[in-house]
Amino acid sequence: MNLIIDVGNTHNKIAVFSEKQLIHKHVCDKEDTKDTLSLIDAEYPEIKDCILAVVGNFEEELLSWLNDTYNVLILDNHTDVLFNNGYGTPSTLGVDRIALASAASAIYPDENVLVIDAGSCITYDFISKENNYIGGAISPGIRMRYKAVHTFTANLPLLEPTPPLTEIGNNTETSIHSGIMHAVVFEMEGFIAMYKVKYPELTVILTGGDAHFLRDSLKSDIFANSNFLLEGLNFILEHNKH
Repeated sequence: MNLIIDVGNTHNKIAVFSEKQLIHKHVCDKEDTKDTLSLIDAEYPEIKDCILAVVGNFEEELLSWLNDTYNVLILDNHTDVLFNNGYGTPSTLGVDRIALASAASAIYPDENVLVIDAGSCITYDFISKENNYIGGAISPGIRMRYKAVHTFTANLPLLEPTPPLTEIGNNTETSIHSGIMHAVVFEMEGFIAMYKVKYPELTVILTGGDAHFLRDSLKSDIFANSNFLLEGLNFILEHNKH
């Protein structure tokens, strides 16, 4: 069994895999991570190996505990992965994007794949059918846009992300919802269309914490998979056991 830990900017995702099968998943606040790991360790004593992908901050005390308990692989730019990395600056490629590209390589071999991750930022990652990671794009995430509208204006309120009820907002709140949510959908549709000009046979994956806001609004054919990054981390861990 494998323990997968994805340390994000706001929350930590912890999963347990038995070979390729996800059997447990938990999203926790930073301060609850140690208790969550202790409970998982007690429930799944068969776990031997662990992969740690850190985007946010991770306590040294927790890292020490993990090293004492499991065989730990810390994902970084030197880790052996499943694809050919053609990024112009490979040392700056985030571990989250490495995991997403690995999942695309493992699950959709011999296909052109665009992975859209709707998280704190929205990332676009493309891997070719020749298994080459080319790159992609990074843009502000949904919550970042809501915060920007509030922070950089004098009077606009800070709202919680909400799918717009109408296309045309008829007050300040509905106008903000319409402006932000439709803009994100139009952006994604635009990126998909742009990639399809060059790669007509394109598989599109939508993942990330805000994917549920968007999947029903996108007109393009997509596969929604909220666990895509975790699956990618598990593939990397399995790959490095050999």
